[in-house]
Amino acid sequence: MCGIIGYVGPRVAREVVVAGLRRMEYRGYDSAGVAVIDDGKIELRKKAGKIGNLEAELQRDPLSDTEIGIGHTRWATHGGPTDENAHPHISANGKVAVIHNGIIENFAALREELETVGVPFQSGTDTEVVAQLLGREVEAGADLAAAMRTICKLLEGAFTLVAIDVTQPDRLVAARRDSPLVVGVGTDENFVASDVAAFIEFTRSAIELGQDQVVDVNRELITITDFAGNPATGKHYQVTWDLSAAEKAGYDWFMRKEIFEQPRAVADTLLGRHGEDGALKLDALHIPESHLRTVDKIIVVACGTAYYAGLVAKYAIEHWTRIAVEVEIASEFRYRDPIITGRTLVVTISQSGETADTLMAIRHAREQGARIVAICNTNGSTIPRESDAVIYTHAGPEIGVASTKGFITQVTACYLLGLYLAQIRNTMFGDEIAQVMNSLTAAPPLIQKVLDTLEPIKDLARTLLGKPSFLFLGRHVGFPIALEGALKLKEIAYVHAEGFAAGELKHGPIALVDEGVPVFVIVPPRSREQLHSKVVSNIQEVRARGAVTVVLAEDGDDEVVPYADFLFRLPKVPTILQPLVSVVPLQYFACELATLLGYDVDQPRNLAKSVTVE
Repeated sequence: MCGIIGYVGPRVAREVVVAGLRRMEYRGYDSAGVAVIDDGKIELRKKAGKIGNLEAELQRDPLSDTEIGIGHTRWATHGGPTDENAHPHISANGKVAVIHNGIIENFAALREELETVGVPFQSGTDTEVVAQLLGREVEAGADLAAAMRTICKLLEGAFTLVAIDVTQPDRLVAARRDSPLVVGVGTDENFVASDVAAFIEFTRSAIELGQDQVVDVNRELITITDFAGNPATGKHYQVTWDLSAAEKAGYDWFMRKEIFEQPRAVADTLLGRHGEDGALKLDALHIPESHLRTVDKIIVVACGTAYYAGLVAKYAIEHWTRIAVEVEIASEFRYRDPIITGRTLVVTISQSGETADTLMAIRHAREQGARIVAICNTNGSTIPRESDAVIYTHAGPEIGVASTKGFITQVTACYLLGLYLAQIRNTMFGDEIAQVMNSLTAAPPLIQKVLDTLEPIKDLARTLLGKPSFLFLGRHVGFPIALEGALKLKEIAYVHAEGFAAGELKHGPIALVDEGVPVFVIVPPRSREQLHSKVVSNIQEVRARGAVTVVLAEDGDDEVVPYADFLFRLPKVPTILQPLVSVVPLQYFACELATLLGYDVDQPRNLAKSVTVE
C-alpha cells in the first residue's frame, strides 16, 4: 500500500502535498517524493526512507512555488526502497510524471516492448512503465485524460494512478482499478488522494471514485469517465471527522492514542442500532429477511487481525443463531474451491474496505451466488460498495499500522450481526437479545476501567524486556485473543510470539516452555466452570516447567492467584463478550515493549496499514 496525493489550486502545491504525505505516512514509508510543474518542465525531489528525508532534501534544494503538484509515500513492491525507485516517475521525454498505488502485473512484458523500441528506464519499478507509456501517448498528441484511458486498458493488476503533463500544467488526471482513490472538492481548488486524511485540513467534501474510472481535475472542474470515455459519476459524501482526529493529541504514538480511544469507538459502533420498536437494525441492508432466514452456512473471510475478529464471531454467531460458521483466511479462500451456494452468507471484515485479498474473495463468492455482508470502518470504500449489506464500525481514523480500535469495533460489529440474525431467525427471545445488548452497552465503561489500570503493564514490559519468545494461551473466545496478542508483539516488537488454544498445549506447544519463557494466559470467567478449571490446570503445567506466567483473569477469581507470577484483573463480563476487555492489556503490553526496544510503534518495518495488492 502507498499514499498518493495530487493538488491543483491557489496554494503552494509542494506545501500541500508534503503535509498530505505526512498525514499518510502510515500507508508507506520506504521512500517519498514530490513533483511540480514550473515553466514548462517537471521539477522532482524524491528520497529513500521516511518523509523526513524528503523534507530535508526540500530544505536543501527547494521546489518552485507552483500551484500544481503530486506526491507519493511508498511501500515497496517492485524494486527496493531506493532514491531511483521512489515515486514520482517521469517519462523519458520529460513531459509526464506519475505516482502509483498497487501492482502492474504485466509490467515485465510492457517494459520489454518499450525497451525493444529504445525507451530507457531509470528504475526497477512497475510504475515507470506507466510513465513511459503515457509519455509516448502525449508525445503523439493525445490529451492526458485520453492517454490515461488508453493506457489503463493495457494494464493488468490493481492500481491507482495520478499523472501530470507539462503541456497541460493546470490539471491532474487520475485512474483507479481495485485500489482506493478519492477526490477532495474545495473552493477554487481540488485534490486527489488515496485517503481523505491527505486533504482533510482543507475540505471535508469528497467523491469516491468507482471501479475502472478516470477523473480529470483542475481548479474548477472535476470530470469523471469510465475507461471507455463514457461519462460516469462517483459517490459524493462528507467526511465526518476532522484533522484533530488524525493527530496524536499528546500521545507518543498513534497506536497508544487509539488504544485509549476504544471505549468511545465501541460506543459509537453501538450507537443507533435500535429502531423505535426496540428491534436491532443495521446500516445498509439490501438482503431480504426472508432470504436470511434460509441461510444454512456463514463464511467469514478476512486477513490478519480482522481474521481473528472473525474467529470471535464464529463463537458468538453459532451460539446465538445455530448456523454453522466457517472462518477463512481471505488469501486462501478462492484458491481452494470453497463450497458456496445461494444459501451461503459471506461476511467480510476489513478496516480499510480496500484489502485486496478480501475483495477478490467476495467477488468470487458473489459469482457463486452468495450474498455479502461487509464489516468495515471506511465509508464509501470498495468492499462495502460491492456488498449487499454493511455494518460500519465507526472507529474513526486508525493511523497506527497495528490495529487496536479497528479490531475491537470489528468484534463489536460481529456481535451485532449475530444478534440481528438471531432476531430475524427467532433463535433468541427478545428479552435475551436485549440482555446481551445491555451487556454490550455497558462494555465501554468497563473497557475504560481496564485502561485506567494499565500502569502495571509498563512494569511488566520492563521486567520482560529482552525475552526472545512469548507464548499466549486461551480457550473459547480467549483463543482468538491469544492469537491477536501474539500478532501484536510480532508486528511492532519484532519478537517471536505464538498463540495457541490452551487445550492443545500438551499436543506439542508445551515443548516450547522453558525456564523464564513468558506465557500469557487468558482465563475464562468462572461462570464457565469446566473451561475455567482446565485453563487453571494449564497455568500450573507451564509454571511447573519454569514459565513466567502472566494471567488475565476476571475480578474475584482467586483460584489463579497461587499460579500467577503477574496477575492482571479484568472486569466481569459475559463469557462471549470477554474479548472486549481481555485484548486491551495485550495491545498495551505490545506497545510498551516496542517503545522500550526503541522501535517505531506506528510504522513497523515491512508493514503497511492496508494491503491493497494480492
